[in-house]
Parts: sequence; structure tokens; C-alpha cells
Amino acid sequence: MSSEGNTQTRSKVILVLELNKSHVEMMRSHLLSLGENDRRLRYGMNATDTFINSYVDSFNFSRDCFFGVINNSLKVIGLAHLAYGQLLPGQEHSAEFGVSVSENGRGFGVGTALFKRSAIHARNTFISVLYVHCLSSNAAMMHIARKAGMVVEFSYGEADAFLRLPPGNSQSLIIEAMQDQSAIFDYSIKQGIKRSFFNKNLLLGGLITT
Repeated sequence: MSSEGNTQTRSKVILVLELNKSHVEMMRSHLLSLGENDRRLRYGMNATDTFINSYVDSFNFSRDCFFGVINNSLKVIGLAHLAYGQLLPGQEHSAEFGVSVSENGRGFGVGTALFKRSAIHARNTFISVLYVHCLSSNAAMMHIARKAGMVVEFSYGEADAFLRLPPGNSQSLIIEAMQDQSAIFDYSIKQGIKRSFFNKNLLLGGLITT
């Protein structure tokens, strides 16, 4: 690919879709496709397939939020989990951000796009502090954290990063709504293209008679 073509690809707007229960198996496939080192960076340990399956089965869509970047093949190449902490009297409401990006999705700003989408949603759902906990060797997450202006603290090979969020307002609500609508529209188009391609292959294969 020419450098010009590569630049155009990298400058493309990354749309982030809020995921729901209907996307669970897509999310599972993404996480299971991660290599050993990527799993260690995401979970801070050598996560087995059994662990990942249990993690996905524990998803609570009524409490937490999940965001994904989906390619033209309807595969999740970037997944963010915004886990809401328990709201206790007298304490600030916080949420923890976790993210993973497939190998073929790196270098395009997918992780940053997922962070920004999660952060604005956190603002609009009354989160005051966004929190990240990861291994200090997770260079990609550290880059995202520092780029976002998070305060990073290191201890025993691990890192904690905090970002104090401004309260949501009418502008942030409108921005999120526009991002949401764009991502839903984009996803619908990709679904339509895949269905058309599938039906065309069936016709060409003689499996459907007209």
C-alpha cells in the first residue's frame, strides 16, 4: 500500500458503537482471538479461554456499558468495558475503563476512540472520575492515559490512572447522541452489505432458485 493510501486510511473517522446483548458472541470472539501477551496486558494475568468465557458470561448490560469498533466483516476489532463502581453516600461516582484492540486494528487510533467514547458517556451518566488499572508495561494503555491527561501512579509493576471528568451538559449529550446515531447507521450499512454478499453467493452457488 502506498504511503498516501495508508495516510488516508489512518485519518478515517473511527465510529464507536455501543454494544448490547445481541453482540455478546462478537465480543467473545474478539476476546478469545487475543494472543497470550495481549490477554496478559488486558487482564493483568495469563487469561485462559475458560476465564474469558466466564468474564463474558458475567457481563451485566443493565449496570455496565460496552463499546466496540466493528470492521466491514462485522468483527469487533476494539472493545471497551466501562465498569461502574458502587455509588456510596459521600463518595464520588467512579467507573473503570478497560480496553482491548485486535492486532489488525492497531495503529489507527482505535483505543483512543474507544476511550473518548467511554469518557463522554461516563460524563453523561454522572461519573466524576474515570479510572484505569493496568500493568505498567502496557505501553498502549499508558499512551492513551497520558494523551487524555490522566494522572498516572505506579506501584509494584502496576499502574493506576485517574481522570476527573467535568459534569455532562447539553453539548456533551448532543455530541454523544450524534456519535451514537452515526455508529448505528454505519453498522446497519455493514449488516446490509454482508447480507447482500451472502445472498449473492447463495445465488451463484445454485442454492437458491429464482
